[in-house]
Amino acid sequence: MALPVNDRRRIMLLTGASRGIGHATVKRFSAAGWRVITCSRHPFPENCPWEMGPEDHLQVDLASAQDTMRAVEEVRGRLGAEGGVLHALVNNAGISPKGPDGARLGALASDFDTWQRVFQVNLFATILLARGLRDELARAKGSVVNVTSIAGSRVHPFAGAAYGTSKAALAGLTREMAADFGPLGVRVNAISPGEIDTSILSPGTEKLVEQIPQRRLGTPDEVAKAIYFLCTEASSYVNGAELHINGGQHV
Repeated sequence: MALPVNDRRRIMLLTGASRGIGHATVKRFSAAGWRVITCSRHPFPENCPWEMGPEDHLQVDLASAQDTMRAVEEVRGRLGAEGGVLHALVNNAGISPKGPDGARLGALASDFDTWQRVFQVNLFATILLARGLRDELARAKGSVVNVTSIAGSRVHPFAGAAYGTSKAALAGLTREMAADFGPLGVRVNAISPGEIDTSILSPGTEKLVEQIPQRRLGTPDEVAKAIYFLCTEASSYVNGAELHINGGQHV
């Protein structure tokens, strides 16, 4: 006899899980007993630091709309054995191309292919995944969390123009999705991290600490805890919000 939806193990689909915020999010949800299905351009690594095996990893190129839709069908197939429910979709994957020697790519220096690839990964893939899995999310009365950025609201010294504008667009998309998915019982919110201490920080980031009221960088786990909040009943009436996680840098 199948268990009722609410009695089953909760399931999350997470893009961009291999490092930084994504890695911390896997650990946070796994510790709470969730099943986490991860997505990456790369196959499941043999030295993966968490327990989930290849059956909980999906190789997909989010820069390709066609491959993203293929992945949607594969995820739906995997969820079929779990009652066809998905409790959370976290769109964390993002790319920020750099110029020679890691230089920032401004609007004039970014060619069309760069704009197109960045928007496909950072923006379009999020709605393709959410639309493709709408029934699974609706059955679970689930939650979608889009990861935006402080670079989406101001010109950032390191993040490029295509990245910043894609994140600004993702904040707008989050509001639109909240309005459209809300009647299905699915909440859609965003988190907007500031300067987070990960291995991909650009040189010079430490100087930005002077602009942060808390005078320190954030940690990936602090971001993961906010994502967890938005995916649980603790935030049951939060919908269409963008939560700033930056130590007050935005003020």
